[in-house]
Amino acid sequence: MNVTRTMQRSDRRTLATEAIRAAAEARAQAKVGQATPICIYDICQKLGVVVRFNNINMEGMYQRGTPPRIHLSAHRPLVRRNFNCAHELGHHVFGHGSSIDELCEDAQKRSLDPKEFLADAFAGFALMPLIGLRRAFSVRHWDPALASAAQLFTIACEFGVGYSTLLTHLSAGVSLLSRTRAADLQRVTPKALRTSILGEVTSAPLIVADHHYAAPTIDAETETLILFPPDTTVSGDGLRHDRDLISGRLLRAERTGIVRATTDSGWAVFVRIAIRGYVGLAQYRHLDDDPDEENG
Repeated sequence: MNVTRTMQRSDRRTLATEAIRAAAEARAQAKVGQATPICIYDICQKLGVVVRFNNINMEGMYQRGTPPRIHLSAHRPLVRRNFNCAHELGHHVFGHGSSIDELCEDAQKRSLDPKEFLADAFAGFALMPLIGLRRAFSVRHWDPALASAAQLFTIACEFGVGYSTLLTHLSAGVSLLSRTRAADLQRVTPKALRTSILGEVTSAPLIVADHHYAAPTIDAETETLILFPPDTTVSGDGLRHDRDLISGRLLRAERTGIVRATTDSGWAVFVRIAIRGYVGLAQYRHLDDDPDEENG
């Protein structure tokens, strides 16, 4: 795909439309629905793309080859790695050459490059399809235009993305939130969000999974706090009960492995726990030992 580096608004619309189609096609090829939250690493595996976490100081890298590979920094927050993986998959889907994405907190600056804009748009629509977002807000009886920061954080957790990433997609990607409202909500820091939800200051990552959480799995790392519905019980010893809150039952991820969480109402989810800072193939992140990764 030949595009110039200077993009007009019409160029962005054209690229965004192309990204929507490509994201839907990738979901179809991986045989997942067009509304369900996904695990991007599972999608890559189904599409024949090897994903590896590395001890590197960058966002990620796409490497063309047989098989194609995506390399991600093990140092970035988990939700950031999810988006970076989807971004690199976008480079693969659109046939871009091997590329390295340096550390970049300025999404607007990165989007000046048409290829990077296209990969970002693909990542947004692959992880957060419009029909899925509408369902997530509807079942909770929340209006995205009026939702609180805590409510939006809950939606972000369901789709495995960061709070700020969701705000950007809701406003610039699918127009469910005004840019003015998004800018106001962007001022809420992750620390302030965790404090408002838990009632105390903590530096530990937090995932909120309520009764409406639709993904079949929760991906977490050791030391992560997960706020479940109040009547949640778990099997296995990977999660330790931290405390009960009015809003739910708080558990802390302590050991690698897969744990099943259930409630009396029949809601259930598998929690897949990786060690924090895991280096190795993504498909083995929940195991105590990484098998021969070159065979991955």
